[in-house]
Amino acid sequence: MDTTIFSTIESEVRSYSRGWPAVFTQAKGSTQTAEDGTEYLDFFSGAGALNYGHNHPTMKAALADYIASDGPVHSLDMMTPAKRDFLQTFQDVVLQPRGLDYKVMFPGPTGTNTVEAALKLARKVTGRQHILSFTNAFHGMTLGSLSVTGNSMKRKGAGIPLTNSSKIPYDDYFNGETEDFMWLERVLEDSGSGVDKPAAIIVETVQGEGGLRAARLEWLKELSQLCAKHEILLIVDDVQAGCGRTGTFFSFEEAGFTPDIVCISKSISGYGLPMALTLFRPELDVWTPGEHNGTFRGNNPAFVTATAALKEFWSDDSFQKGQLAEAISIVQDGLEQISSAVEGSSVRGRGLLTGLHFEDIEVAEKVAAEAFQNGMLVETSGPDDEVLKLMPALTTPKDELERGLGIIATAVATVTGTDVEYRPGDRELVGS
Repeated sequence: MDTTIFSTIESEVRSYSRGWPAVFTQAKGSTQTAEDGTEYLDFFSGAGALNYGHNHPTMKAALADYIASDGPVHSLDMMTPAKRDFLQTFQDVVLQPRGLDYKVMFPGPTGTNTVEAALKLARKVTGRQHILSFTNAFHGMTLGSLSVTGNSMKRKGAGIPLTNSSKIPYDDYFNGETEDFMWLERVLEDSGSGVDKPAAIIVETVQGEGGLRAARLEWLKELSQLCAKHEILLIVDDVQAGCGRTGTFFSFEEAGFTPDIVCISKSISGYGLPMALTLFRPELDVWTPGEHNGTFRGNNPAFVTATAALKEFWSDDSFQKGQLAEAISIVQDGLEQISSAVEGSSVRGRGLLTGLHFEDIEVAEKVAAEAFQNGMLVETSGPDDEVLKLMPALTTPKDELERGLGIIATAVATVTGTDVEYRPGDRELVGS
């Protein structure tokens, strides 16, 4: 297995290939196969871009047919049948059943593109510059997105001061009470506080890169009410937590509020093809033609696979209430079993954006490395990589979910020296 070219000509900025030194040649469902024939169970899912696994047959067939038809691949914001079918399906399958009246913007192909568009729109609508974001947040790697990101290592890469934003405490940063908002409300109401009213507050309902901190639903509802009271736009970054990963299509559905702006990317194409959406209330659509654009915002192959994914999994609630709900139950029960046997650990996250937090900050990375040696891809999260982060495909079969939890239990036992045994379908744990 020759990997010389990767280490000699590719930039030092590469990261995943260092922890997983394999050359992957095939991918199907929840399995990736390396050049040497080793199979890896994938609980990483392209950092959340492959919610339906690798090369899903329905999407693959739709994509192959489209390419064979010589349909337009690149079209900027021109009209095509592929875009029409996607917009109609998105409206019929996602927006209307949830009572959401959003305009749909194609800001560019990635998560940071949709965040940049959201911040830009919020400032344009309100005439204000400042944005509030949360401790340990992650919103992307371009300058605007970095300005509302908390991770110091990521922010350092900007090379310049990141301005026009401030950080406020995320849920449970202090005591986990909704009263955490009291200080913010006080300064917003006090003309002598020196704090300017922000254009928007941007929030992740689950902080994917920030250590899998999941905001309580009542905290999110309180945040929404505070924003509405003070005429501050609320942006939900659903790039990683959306498209079903927390158990509903949008991660904010259970909290019972409607954000002003929503950022979607990663798994919206369903197939790993670059695609992003910025959704916003119609009265916020104050753009002039061409005021925000992007060469690759018209990715027709992504429209095709996205349409196929929506029709396959979200045309009714059978997938959400059936296979997805069962997968979440299996994973959450398994993690609770493992955590209950390991002192100083706890389960974090929500749905299938979840994992194990360890008080010893060295454990999670060692567990991930051990899992890789045993044929599994799983990453870490948090300021100190102190959280083992699980993102299996939403479609992962039950037996593969249980096998993956078994690999994790074995890895945790090896690293911590704790007697851990995962029992599928059994919340009781053997070991101590």
